[in-house]
Amino acid sequence: MELQLSPEEAEVVWDILADRHRELLREISRTSHHEFKITLRHREAVLDAVIKRLSVLRAQSYIEALAG
Repeated sequence: MELQLSPEEAEVVWDILADRHRELLREISRTSHHEFKITLRHREAVLDAVIKRLSVLRAQSYIEALAG
């Protein structure tokens, strides 16, 4: 899947995902039900991977903006 975003849209998406990631980590730490915690940890790992990929793209866009 491919998604084209403007720099502003990408920044908003990254901010929303980063906020949700922090919320998810808090939820994991407060959850006592083992199976639910496993599900949350899986979601956190997926979300973390997406955020890392977006971070690389953000850095590339920033570098391109400085160069251009």
